[in-house]
Amino acid sequence: MIPFVPRRPEQILPYAALVEWTSAHALWQGQATLIEPHQGFVYAAGAGFRVPTGLGVTLMPMRHPYEAALQVRSLAMTTGEPVVAGFGPGPVVFQESLLGERYPSQLGAIREYVTAVRGLLDGGVVDIRGEYVQCKGMLPPAVAPKIEIGLGVLRKGMARLAGEIADVAITWLTPVDYLAGTVVPGLREGAEKAGRPAPRLAAMVPIALARPDRTPVEQAMASNALHLQAPHYIDMLQKAGLDVTGKDPAADAKAVVAGGAFLSGDLDQLVAALKEYEQAGADEIILNLTGVFNLQGQKETMNELKSLLGALVGGTFN
Repeated sequence: MIPFVPRRPEQILPYAALVEWTSAHALWQGQATLIEPHQGFVYAAGAGFRVPTGLGVTLMPMRHPYEAALQVRSLAMTTGEPVVAGFGPGPVVFQESLLGERYPSQLGAIREYVTAVRGLLDGGVVDIRGEYVQCKGMLPPAVAPKIEIGLGVLRKGMARLAGEIADVAITWLTPVDYLAGTVVPGLREGAEKAGRPAPRLAAMVPIALARPDRTPVEQAMASNALHLQAPHYIDMLQKAGLDVTGKDPAADAKAVVAGGAFLSGDLDQLVAALKEYEQAGADEIILNLTGVFNLQGQKETMNELKSLLGALVGGTFN
């Protein structure tokens, strides 16, 4: 994962190169309001780094489903590589800022939105007159690489919905036990209800190597300060058994480290911890070194990513 919000598109290139030249599978970025992720990935492709990409996640209030489908297909056609198009409703205050009001039903809005995007990407005529989505039209026929629709998943209800309608469930800051005990069963329940296979699970894992000159709590705070104040993340972490309140950043970061939502340790310990994510059901693990970038900078982040990737393909991780 690109561990910062790029201000210039060329800042993306070292991370795209890392995917191109190492065993890393794909390059991921979340929603950004500086260099927009779709455009940043296209810039990297134009610079010669055509790699699989993941959007984890873009926020629904920012674009109509037709625009969302057009953007992601354009990205796939430009890079010539597969894309995971992750979507989420965003925080309630964000919905209110852009739409004038929150979605009365978060899951209902997502269901209509994803139904429209999938229909457009499948090449059919979409005609939806829903509570949240109004869309009648189709995209011009075109051949494009594989596009998977993803949903940001934190809690059981969203996991069930992802099991019904998504190709990929994308998690963030989720402890491995919560992944195994809540998210994966929810995905299976939704998939069984819809009579389809369960979606892939892509886990974004905040992580940092232990060093004498840093502490795990400082790294966790630098990585996830905003998330630890967001009600939906606080609720998820509390459901996972972590003593997170949103009132004391240092105490919350300590709880996140103790509860395994933020991983810290030497290379062997981190490889073992990531192996647990695989065993819990994660099909793809996204390395999130935002804390390292924010405190130690670009060079140390790249060195750490290279060390992690080297250790992960050393025979201890499949």
